[in-house]
Amino acid sequence: MRLVRFGEAGYEEPGVELDDGRLMDASSVFRDFDEGFFACGGLASLEQWVKDGCPEGIEVGDNVRRGAPVKRPSKIICVGMNYKQHAMEFDHLMPEEPILFMKATSAYCSASEDVRMPKGSLKLDYEVELAIVIGRTGSYIEREDAREYIAGYSAICDYSERAFEEELSGQWVKGKSADTFAPMGPCMVTKDEVTNPNALRLWCKVNGELRQNGWTGDMRFGVDYLVSYISQFMTLLPGDVIATGTPAGVGMGYDPPRYLQAGDSVEFGIDGIGFNSQRVVSS
Repeated sequence: MRLVRFGEAGYEEPGVELDDGRLMDASSVFRDFDEGFFACGGLASLEQWVKDGCPEGIEVGDNVRRGAPVKRPSKIICVGMNYKQHAMEFDHLMPEEPILFMKATSAYCSASEDVRMPKGSLKLDYEVELAIVIGRTGSYIEREDAREYIAGYSAICDYSERAFEEELSGQWVKGKSADTFAPMGPCMVTKDEVTNPNALRLWCKVNGELRQNGWTGDMRFGVDYLVSYISQFMTLLPGDVIATGTPAGVGMGYDPPRYLQAGDSVEFGIDGIGFNSQRVVSS
C-alpha cells in the first residue's frame, strides 16, 4: 500500500493511493497515520479496508496538496557518512559503526512545501535519503527481527546549513533542524511492496541538473542493521523516522562547493517510492 496524507497544512487527512493511481480518502474510518495508528494494528486494518473496496471512502482529485505521509514523529534519527561514495568525496574513512544524530521534529514537513533558508544562511545543502518508518515499539531488536518493526519506507531530504553545522561549536543538530529541513513524501510505501530496501536508486536534481544519483546498496550499514543498532540506544516508537544517509553529490562535495540559493528548484526521489519537487525561498 501507499499511504498519503492530503489537504491544508496542519489539517491533513489520511488516504491511500490505489494501484490504479486513484487517491482515496480514508478519514471516515481512520483518524490519522500517527503513533496510535501503527501501534494498534492500523496497517492491517487499512489493508483489509482496501481489499473490501474502500467502503465509505471518497475519491480525491489529483490536484490536492499532499502532506507528509505520516504525522509528525516522536523523533527523527539520522545516520551520517553511511554511503561509501559520499565518504570518498570528503576523503573520509568509513565509520566502524553508525554515526547517529537527530533532527528536531519541528523541521518535519511535507515534501511539497517550499524550503525556507534560515536567517543568516550561507551554505544551504541538500541530501536525499531513504527513510524508514517504524511500525511498532521496539528496543534491543535483533538484526534478524528488524523487518518486523518496520512499517514502510519513504523519501526524505536532509537539508543542512553547513556553516551552522560545521563552523559553529557543538553538535550537527544546529545545521539540521531549521523549519522545513526534513521534508518527506510523497507517500509511505509499506514494507511488503519493497522487495529489497538495500537495492533502491535514489537521486536529487537542482534546477534540473542531476546532482545525486546513487543506490542504497552503497550503504555501509543496511536497513536491518540500522534498526537493530539504533534500538540498542533508544526505544523506537511507531511512526518514528530513520533517515539512513545520503549518496555522493551533495553541494559541499563539489570544488568549489555548490550550495543552494533562493529561487533554486530541488527535486528528489527514490525509484519505486516517488519523487518530490520543492523551491528554495528566503526567510
